[in-house]
Amino acid sequence: MKVSLKYYTIKYLIMILLLIIAVWAGLFYAYILDEVHDNVDDGLKDRKIQIIKAVYLNPQLLKNNDFGFNEFKIIPITAAEYKNKSRLYNKMYYMEYDDKDQPYRVLEADFIDQYKNHQRLVIRTSTVEEDELIYDLTTALIVLYILLVISIVAVNGYLLNKAMRPFYQILDKLKKYQFGIPFSQTEQSYSIKEFEELNIEINEMIDRNELVFYQQKQFIENASHELQTPLAIVINKIDLLIQNENLDRKNLTFLTEVKNDLRRMVGLNKSLLMLSKIENSQFNTISEVDFNAMVNNLVQNYEDFIAFKNVEVNIIEKGIFRVGFSPDLADILLSNLLKNAIKYNNEEGTLNIFIENNRIIFQNSGAQIPLDKSRIFNRFYKQSSDHTSTGLGLSIIKTIIKQYPGWDITYEFEDQMHYFILTKNKIS
Repeated sequence: MKVSLKYYTIKYLIMILLLIIAVWAGLFYAYILDEVHDNVDDGLKDRKIQIIKAVYLNPQLLKNNDFGFNEFKIIPITAAEYKNKSRLYNKMYYMEYDDKDQPYRVLEADFIDQYKNHQRLVIRTSTVEEDELIYDLTTALIVLYILLVISIVAVNGYLLNKAMRPFYQILDKLKKYQFGIPFSQTEQSYSIKEFEELNIEINEMIDRNELVFYQQKQFIENASHELQTPLAIVINKIDLLIQNENLDRKNLTFLTEVKNDLRRMVGLNKSLLMLSKIENSQFNTISEVDFNAMVNNLVQNYEDFIAFKNVEVNIIEKGIFRVGFSPDLADILLSNLLKNAIKYNNEEGTLNIFIENNRIIFQNSGAQIPLDKSRIFNRFYKQSSDHTSTGLGLSIIKTIIKQYPGWDITYEFEDQMHYFILTKNKIS
Protein backbone atom coordinates (compact mmCIF):
# COMPACT_ATOMS: atom_id res chain seq x y z
CA MET A 1 0.00 0.00 0.00
CA LYS A 2 1.44 3.33 -1.06
CA VAL A 3 1.52 6.22 1.43
CA SER A 4 2.15 9.93 1.12
CA LEU A 5 5.59 11.40 1.80
CA LYS A 6 4.33 12.92 5.07
CA TYR A 7 3.17 9.59 6.53
CA TYR A 8 6.21 7.79 5.12
CA THR A 9 8.50 10.27 6.92
CA ILE A 10 6.48 10.21 10.16
CA LYS A 11 6.51 6.40 10.21
CA TYR A 12 10.29 6.19 10.16
CA LEU A 13 10.65 9.22 12.41
CA ILE A 14 8.51 7.55 15.07
CA MET A 15 10.54 4.34 14.82
CA ILE A 16 13.84 6.22 15.20
CA LEU A 17 12.49 8.43 17.98
CA LEU A 18 11.18 5.44 19.90
CA LEU A 19 14.60 3.84 19.75
CA ILE A 20 16.64 6.96 20.55
CA ILE A 21 14.40 8.19 23.37
CA ALA A 22 14.15 4.67 24.83
CA VAL A 23 17.96 4.42 24.95
CA TRP A 24 18.19 7.93 26.39
CA ALA A 25 15.51 7.17 29.01
CA GLY A 26 17.31 3.96 30.00
CA LEU A 27 20.64 5.74 30.41
CA PHE A 28 19.00 8.58 32.33
CA TYR A 29 17.22 6.10 34.62
CA ALA A 30 20.48 4.24 35.28
CA TYR A 31 22.29 7.50 36.00
CA ILE A 32 19.63 8.75 38.47
CA LEU A 33 19.47 5.33 40.14
CA ASP A 34 23.24 5.37 40.56
CA GLU A 35 23.08 8.89 42.01
CA VAL A 36 20.39 7.85 44.51
CA HIS A 37 22.44 4.85 45.63
CA ASP A 38 25.59 7.02 45.88
CA ASN A 39 23.78 9.47 48.14
CA VAL A 40 22.48 6.64 50.35
CA ASP A 41 25.93 5.02 50.44
CA ASP A 42 27.61 8.34 51.30
CA GLY A 43 25.16 8.76 54.17
CA LEU A 44 25.93 5.26 55.47
CA LYS A 45 29.68 5.86 55.28
CA ASP A 46 29.33 9.13 57.17
CA ARG A 47 27.23 7.39 59.85
CA LYS A 48 29.93 4.68 60.12
CA ILE A 49 32.55 7.29 61.02
CA GLN A 50 30.23 8.99 63.49
CA ILE A 51 29.28 5.69 65.21
CA ILE A 52 32.89 4.48 65.52
CA LYS A 53 33.83 7.82 67.08
CA ALA A 54 30.86 7.50 69.46
CA VAL A 55 31.96 3.96 70.45
CA TYR A 56 35.36 5.26 71.54
CA LEU A 57 33.64 7.92 73.61
CA ASN A 58 30.88 5.64 74.94
CA PRO A 59 31.93 1.96 75.34
CA GLN A 60 28.32 1.07 76.22
CA LEU A 61 27.51 1.21 72.51
CA LEU A 62 29.51 -2.00 72.04
CA LYS A 63 26.61 -3.81 73.69
CA ASN A 64 24.19 -2.67 70.95
CA ASN A 65 23.89 -6.11 69.32
CA ASP A 66 20.46 -5.62 67.71
CA PHE A 67 19.05 -3.03 65.35
CA GLY A 68 17.38 -0.49 67.44
CA PHE A 69 16.19 3.04 67.07
CA ASN A 70 19.51 4.10 65.53
CA GLU A 71 19.38 1.28 62.94
CA PHE A 72 22.85 -0.15 63.68
CA LYS A 73 24.38 -3.02 65.65
CA ILE A 74 27.86 -4.09 66.66
CA ILE A 75 28.82 -7.77 66.55
CA PRO A 76 32.06 -9.20 67.98
CA ILE A 77 34.11 -11.16 65.43
CA THR A 78 37.32 -13.12 65.40
CA ALA A 79 40.56 -11.88 63.94
CA ALA A 80 40.13 -14.34 61.08
CA GLU A 81 36.76 -12.85 60.18
CA TYR A 82 38.12 -9.35 60.18
CA LYS A 83 38.02 -7.53 56.83
CA ASN A 84 39.71 -4.26 56.21
CA LYS A 85 37.20 -3.07 53.58
CA SER A 86 33.61 -1.86 54.00
CA ARG A 87 30.83 -3.76 52.18
CA LEU A 88 27.58 -2.34 50.77
CA TYR A 89 24.60 -4.44 49.69
CA ASN A 90 20.79 -4.54 49.55
CA LYS A 91 18.75 -6.73 51.88
CA MET A 92 15.10 -7.20 52.85
CA TYR A 93 14.09 -6.69 56.52
CA TYR A 94 10.75 -7.04 58.23
CA MET A 95 9.03 -3.72 58.95
CA GLU A 96 6.37 -3.78 61.64
CA TYR A 97 4.50 -0.77 60.33
CA ASP A 98 3.90 -2.34 56.93
CA ASP A 99 3.87 -5.90 58.35
CA LYS A 100 6.04 -7.08 55.51
CA ASP A 101 9.64 -7.15 54.34
CA GLN A 102 10.98 -3.90 52.91
CA PRO A 103 14.23 -3.13 51.07
CA TYR A 104 17.20 -1.75 53.03
CA ARG A 105 20.65 -0.59 52.07
CA VAL A 106 23.22 -2.16 54.39
CA LEU A 107 26.83 -1.24 55.19
CA GLU A 108 29.20 -3.59 57.01
CA ALA A 109 32.49 -2.26 58.34
CA ASP A 110 34.98 -4.05 60.63
CA PHE A 111 37.00 -2.09 63.22
CA ILE A 112 39.15 -2.61 66.33
CA ASP A 113 37.73 -1.05 69.46
CA GLN A 114 39.61 0.68 72.26
CA TYR A 115 40.03 -2.72 73.96
CA LYS A 116 41.84 -4.20 70.94
CA ASN A 117 38.86 -6.44 70.14
CA HIS A 118 37.60 -7.01 66.60
CA GLN A 119 34.10 -5.71 66.04
CA ARG A 120 31.74 -5.65 63.05
CA LEU A 121 29.53 -2.61 62.59
CA VAL A 122 26.33 -3.20 60.60
CA ILE A 123 24.33 -0.10 59.61
CA ARG A 124 21.10 -0.20 57.68
CA THR A 125 18.82 2.42 56.18
CA SER A 126 15.44 1.94 54.57
CA THR A 127 15.32 2.58 50.84
CA VAL A 128 11.52 2.63 50.63
CA GLU A 129 11.50 6.36 50.00
CA GLU A 130 14.27 5.98 47.44
CA ASP A 131 12.26 3.25 45.69
CA GLU A 132 9.21 5.49 45.66
CA LEU A 133 11.37 8.24 44.23
CA ILE A 134 12.62 5.89 41.52
CA TYR A 135 9.05 4.74 40.82
CA ASP A 136 7.87 8.34 40.51
CA LEU A 137 10.88 9.11 38.35
CA THR A 138 10.13 6.13 36.09
CA THR A 139 6.49 7.19 35.75
CA ALA A 140 7.56 10.72 34.92
CA LEU A 141 10.01 9.40 32.33
CA ILE A 142 7.33 7.29 30.65
CA VAL A 143 4.89 10.21 30.54
CA LEU A 144 7.62 12.49 29.26
CA TYR A 145 8.58 9.86 26.70
CA ILE A 146 5.01 9.58 25.36
CA LEU A 147 4.41 13.35 25.35
CA LEU A 148 7.75 13.96 23.67
CA VAL A 149 7.02 11.48 20.88
CA ILE A 150 3.50 12.86 20.35
CA SER A 151 4.80 16.44 20.35
CA ILE A 152 7.59 15.70 17.90
CA VAL A 153 5.25 13.80 15.58
CA ALA A 154 2.65 16.59 15.73
CA VAL A 155 5.21 19.34 15.13
CA ASN A 156 6.86 17.33 12.36
CA GLY A 157 3.47 16.70 10.72
CA TYR A 158 2.60 20.39 10.89
CA LEU A 159 5.96 21.45 9.51
CA LEU A 160 5.82 18.83 6.76
CA ASN A 161 2.32 19.97 5.78
CA LYS A 162 3.49 23.54 5.62
CA ALA A 163 6.73 22.71 3.81
CA MET A 164 5.03 20.38 1.31
CA ARG A 165 2.20 22.79 0.45
CA PRO A 166 4.08 24.18 -2.60
CA PHE A 167 4.69 20.62 -3.79
CA TYR A 168 0.97 19.82 -3.69
CA GLN A 169 0.25 23.07 -5.57
CA ILE A 170 2.71 22.07 -8.28
CA LEU A 171 1.26 18.54 -8.35
CA ASP A 172 -2.28 19.92 -8.67
CA LYS A 173 -1.13 22.09 -11.57
CA LEU A 174 0.31 19.05 -13.34
CA LYS A 175 -2.91 17.07 -12.80
CA LYS A 176 -4.97 19.82 -14.42
CA TYR A 177 -2.60 20.29 -17.34
CA GLN A 178 -3.65 18.88 -20.73
CA PHE A 179 -2.03 19.26 -24.13
CA GLY A 180 -3.55 21.93 -26.28
CA ILE A 181 -5.68 23.47 -23.54
CA PRO A 182 -4.80 27.07 -22.59
CA PHE A 183 -2.88 26.91 -19.34
CA SER A 184 -2.37 29.96 -17.15
CA GLN A 185 1.09 29.93 -15.62
CA THR A 186 0.71 32.48 -12.85
CA GLU A 187 3.92 33.67 -11.32
CA GLN A 188 4.45 31.96 -7.99
CA SER A 189 7.29 32.41 -5.57
CA TYR A 190 8.22 29.69 -3.10
CA SER A 191 10.32 30.15 0.02
CA ILE A 192 11.90 26.71 -0.44
CA LYS A 193 14.64 26.76 -3.05
CA GLU A 194 14.07 23.21 -4.35
CA PHE A 195 10.34 23.81 -4.97
CA GLU A 196 11.11 27.10 -6.70
CA GLU A 197 13.51 25.31 -9.06
CA LEU A 198 11.02 22.47 -9.58
CA ASN A 199 8.27 24.94 -10.50
CA ILE A 200 10.54 26.75 -12.97
CA GLU A 201 11.62 23.49 -14.63
CA ILE A 202 8.01 22.26 -14.90
CA ASN A 203 6.88 25.54 -16.48
CA GLU A 204 9.71 25.29 -19.00
CA MET A 205 8.84 21.66 -19.70
CA ILE A 206 5.19 22.61 -20.30
CA ASP A 207 6.28 25.36 -22.72
CA ARG A 208 8.47 22.88 -24.63
CA ASN A 209 5.70 20.29 -24.75
CA GLU A 210 3.19 22.85 -25.99
CA LEU A 211 5.58 23.93 -28.72
CA VAL A 212 6.19 20.33 -29.83
CA PHE A 213 2.45 19.61 -29.63
CA TYR A 214 1.61 22.65 -31.77
CA GLN A 215 4.28 21.74 -34.35
CA GLN A 216 3.07 18.12 -34.48
CA LYS A 217 -0.54 19.26 -34.80
CA GLN A 218 0.34 21.64 -37.62
CA PHE A 219 2.37 18.97 -39.40
CA ILE A 220 -0.40 16.38 -39.22
CA GLU A 221 -3.06 18.81 -40.41
CA ASN A 222 -0.87 20.13 -43.21
CA ALA A 223 0.19 16.64 -44.28
CA SER A 224 -3.41 15.46 -44.27
CA HIS A 225 -4.57 18.46 -46.24
CA GLU A 226 -1.75 18.13 -48.76
CA LEU A 227 -2.55 14.44 -49.25
CA GLN A 228 -6.29 14.92 -49.64
CA THR A 229 -5.96 17.33 -52.55
CA PRO A 230 -3.80 15.18 -54.88
CA LEU A 231 -5.80 12.08 -53.96
CA ALA A 232 -9.04 13.82 -54.91
CA ILE A 233 -7.48 14.98 -58.19
CA VAL A 234 -6.24 11.49 -59.05
CA ILE A 235 -9.67 9.98 -58.26
CA ASN A 236 -11.35 12.55 -60.53
CA LYS A 237 -8.92 11.80 -63.35
CA ILE A 238 -9.56 8.08 -62.99
CA ASP A 239 -13.31 8.80 -63.14
CA LEU A 240 -12.72 10.62 -66.43
CA LEU A 241 -10.69 7.69 -67.78
CA ILE A 242 -13.37 5.19 -66.76
CA GLN A 243 -15.91 7.18 -68.77
CA ASN A 244 -13.78 6.71 -71.90
CA GLU A 245 -15.69 4.35 -74.22
CA ASN A 246 -12.48 3.11 -75.87
CA LEU A 247 -11.33 1.27 -72.73
CA ASP A 248 -11.53 -2.49 -72.79
CA ARG A 249 -12.88 -4.48 -69.84
CA LYS A 250 -9.41 -5.36 -68.50
CA ASN A 251 -8.28 -1.73 -68.25
CA LEU A 252 -11.66 -0.68 -66.88
CA THR A 253 -11.37 -3.26 -64.11
CA PHE A 254 -7.82 -2.16 -63.39
CA LEU A 255 -8.79 1.50 -63.10
CA THR A 256 -11.75 0.64 -60.89
CA GLU A 257 -9.46 -1.25 -58.52
CA VAL A 258 -7.03 1.67 -58.45
CA LYS A 259 -9.89 4.04 -57.69
CA ASN A 260 -11.08 1.85 -54.82
CA ASP A 261 -7.55 1.72 -53.40
CA LEU A 262 -7.31 5.50 -53.61
CA ARG A 263 -10.67 5.88 -51.84
CA ARG A 264 -9.41 3.55 -49.14
CA MET A 265 -6.29 5.72 -48.85
CA VAL A 266 -8.50 8.81 -48.45
CA GLY A 267 -10.45 7.05 -45.69
CA LEU A 268 -7.21 5.92 -44.04
CA ASN A 269 -5.84 9.46 -44.15
CA LYS A 270 -9.01 10.85 -42.55
CA SER A 271 -9.03 8.14 -39.88
CA LEU A 272 -5.39 8.71 -38.93
CA LEU A 273 -6.00 12.45 -38.72
CA MET A 274 -9.04 11.78 -36.53
CA LEU A 275 -7.00 9.51 -34.23
CA SER A 276 -4.31 12.15 -33.92
CA LYS A 277 -6.82 14.86 -33.03
CA ILE A 278 -8.49 12.65 -30.42
CA GLU A 279 -5.20 11.64 -28.79
CA ASN A 280 -4.05 15.26 -28.75
CA SER A 281 -7.25 16.25 -26.90
CA GLN A 282 -8.49 18.60 -29.60
CA PHE A 283 -12.11 17.76 -28.77
CA ASN A 284 -12.35 19.45 -25.38
CA THR A 285 -15.85 20.86 -25.46
CA ILE A 286 -17.97 19.04 -22.89
CA SER A 287 -21.76 19.35 -22.73
CA GLU A 288 -24.78 17.25 -21.78
CA VAL A 289 -25.23 14.71 -24.58
CA ASP A 290 -28.45 12.71 -25.03
CA PHE A 291 -27.19 9.41 -26.43
CA ASN A 292 -30.78 8.14 -26.88
CA ALA A 293 -31.63 10.93 -29.31
CA MET A 294 -28.24 10.68 -31.03
CA VAL A 295 -28.67 6.92 -31.69
CA ASN A 296 -32.14 7.48 -33.18
CA ASN A 297 -30.86 10.30 -35.41
CA LEU A 298 -27.92 8.24 -36.66
CA VAL A 299 -30.15 5.28 -37.52
CA GLN A 300 -32.30 7.64 -39.61
CA ASN A 301 -29.20 9.09 -41.31
CA TYR A 302 -28.00 5.61 -42.24
CA GLU A 303 -31.35 4.46 -43.65
CA ASP A 304 -29.94 4.02 -47.16
CA PHE A 305 -27.01 1.96 -45.92
CA ILE A 306 -29.35 -0.14 -43.74
CA ALA A 307 -31.73 -0.67 -46.66
CA PHE A 308 -28.83 -1.64 -48.94
CA LYS A 309 -27.74 -4.36 -46.49
CA ASN A 310 -31.41 -5.20 -45.76
CA VAL A 311 -30.68 -5.24 -42.01
CA GLU A 312 -33.48 -5.12 -39.45
CA VAL A 313 -32.60 -2.47 -36.84
CA ASN A 314 -34.38 -2.42 -33.47
CA ILE A 315 -33.78 0.26 -30.83
CA ILE A 316 -34.82 -0.90 -27.35
CA GLU A 317 -34.73 1.99 -24.87
CA LYS A 318 -34.67 0.70 -21.28
CA GLY A 319 -33.33 3.89 -19.77
CA ILE A 320 -31.93 7.36 -20.42
CA PHE A 321 -28.25 7.43 -21.35
CA ARG A 322 -27.35 11.07 -20.81
CA VAL A 323 -23.93 12.30 -19.68
CA GLY A 324 -21.35 15.05 -20.05
CA PHE A 325 -19.40 14.28 -23.24
CA SER A 326 -17.89 15.94 -26.27
CA PRO A 327 -20.76 16.09 -28.84
CA ASP A 328 -18.32 15.59 -31.73
CA LEU A 329 -16.69 12.57 -30.12
CA ALA A 330 -20.08 11.12 -29.18
CA ASP A 331 -21.17 11.37 -32.82
CA ILE A 332 -17.95 9.70 -34.04
CA LEU A 333 -18.21 7.00 -31.36
CA LEU A 334 -21.81 6.02 -32.12
CA SER A 335 -21.35 6.37 -35.90
CA ASN A 336 -18.43 3.95 -35.90
CA LEU A 337 -20.31 1.46 -33.71
CA LEU A 338 -23.40 1.67 -35.93
CA LYS A 339 -21.45 1.43 -39.23
CA ASN A 340 -19.42 -1.48 -37.88
CA ALA A 341 -22.60 -3.36 -36.83
CA ILE A 342 -24.22 -2.79 -40.26
CA LYS A 343 -21.18 -3.25 -42.50
CA TYR A 344 -20.18 -6.61 -41.05
CA ASN A 345 -23.75 -7.86 -40.65
CA ASN A 346 -25.33 -10.55 -42.77
CA GLU A 347 -27.68 -9.84 -45.64
CA GLU A 348 -31.13 -9.64 -44.04
CA GLY A 349 -29.39 -9.72 -40.66
CA THR A 350 -30.42 -8.19 -37.35
CA LEU A 351 -29.11 -5.29 -35.31
CA ASN A 352 -30.50 -4.67 -31.82
CA ILE A 353 -29.45 -1.53 -29.93
CA PHE A 354 -30.21 -1.68 -26.20
CA ILE A 355 -30.04 1.66 -24.39
CA GLU A 356 -29.89 1.57 -20.59
CA ASN A 357 -29.07 4.16 -17.94
CA ASN A 358 -25.38 3.29 -17.82
CA ARG A 359 -24.64 1.37 -21.01
CA ILE A 360 -25.47 0.90 -24.68
CA ILE A 361 -25.29 -2.55 -26.30
CA PHE A 362 -24.94 -3.09 -30.06
CA GLN A 363 -26.03 -6.69 -30.76
CA ASN A 364 -25.70 -7.80 -34.35
CA SER A 365 -25.58 -10.96 -36.42
CA GLY A 366 -22.60 -11.57 -38.68
CA ALA A 367 -19.67 -13.96 -38.84
CA GLN A 368 -20.31 -17.33 -37.19
CA ILE A 369 -17.03 -17.18 -35.29
CA PRO A 370 -16.05 -14.70 -32.55
CA LEU A 371 -13.56 -11.91 -33.11
CA ASP A 372 -10.21 -11.87 -31.35
CA LYS A 373 -10.87 -9.99 -28.09
CA SER A 374 -7.18 -9.34 -27.47
CA ARG A 375 -6.62 -7.63 -30.84
CA ILE A 376 -9.98 -6.35 -32.00
CA PHE A 377 -9.32 -2.76 -30.84
CA ASN A 378 -5.75 -2.66 -32.17
CA ARG A 379 -4.95 -0.35 -35.05
CA PHE A 380 -5.03 -1.87 -38.54
CA TYR A 381 -6.31 -5.18 -37.21
CA LYS A 382 -8.77 -6.82 -39.64
CA GLN A 383 -10.10 -10.31 -39.03
CA SER A 384 -12.15 -10.36 -42.24
CA SER A 385 -10.85 -10.24 -45.78
CA ASP A 386 -12.55 -6.91 -46.48
CA HIS A 387 -9.97 -4.85 -48.40
CA THR A 388 -12.08 -1.70 -48.20
CA SER A 389 -11.62 -1.49 -44.40
CA THR A 390 -8.91 0.69 -42.91
CA GLY A 391 -8.79 -1.32 -39.69
CA LEU A 392 -9.09 1.89 -37.65
CA GLY A 393 -12.81 2.11 -36.85
CA LEU A 394 -12.74 0.18 -33.58
CA SER A 395 -9.36 1.67 -32.70
CA ILE A 396 -10.91 5.15 -32.93
CA ILE A 397 -13.70 3.98 -30.60
CA LYS A 398 -11.18 2.70 -28.05
CA THR A 399 -9.15 5.91 -28.28
CA ILE A 400 -12.26 8.01 -27.60
CA ILE A 401 -13.16 5.88 -24.57
CA LYS A 402 -9.66 6.34 -23.13
CA GLN A 403 -10.28 10.08 -22.95
CA TYR A 404 -12.97 9.50 -20.29
CA PRO A 405 -11.91 7.77 -17.05
CA GLY A 406 -14.39 5.16 -15.85
CA TRP A 407 -15.72 4.42 -19.35
CA ASP A 408 -15.17 1.13 -21.15
CA ILE A 409 -15.96 -0.68 -24.40
CA THR A 410 -15.99 -4.49 -24.44
CA TYR A 411 -16.74 -7.22 -26.96
CA GLU A 412 -18.65 -10.46 -26.36
CA PHE A 413 -19.85 -13.30 -28.61
CA GLU A 414 -22.87 -15.32 -27.53
CA ASP A 415 -25.59 -17.33 -29.37
CA GLN A 416 -24.06 -16.50 -32.78
CA MET A 417 -24.41 -12.77 -32.00
CA HIS A 418 -21.72 -10.13 -31.65
CA TYR A 419 -22.00 -7.71 -28.71
CA PHE A 420 -20.24 -4.35 -28.40
CA ILE A 421 -21.00 -2.98 -24.92
CA LEU A 422 -20.37 0.69 -24.16
CA THR A 423 -20.37 1.34 -20.40
CA LYS A 424 -20.12 4.67 -18.62
CA ASN A 425 -18.98 5.37 -15.10
CA LYS A 426 -22.05 5.31 -12.84
CA ILE A 427 -20.68 8.24 -10.84
CA SER A 428 -20.45 10.52 -13.85
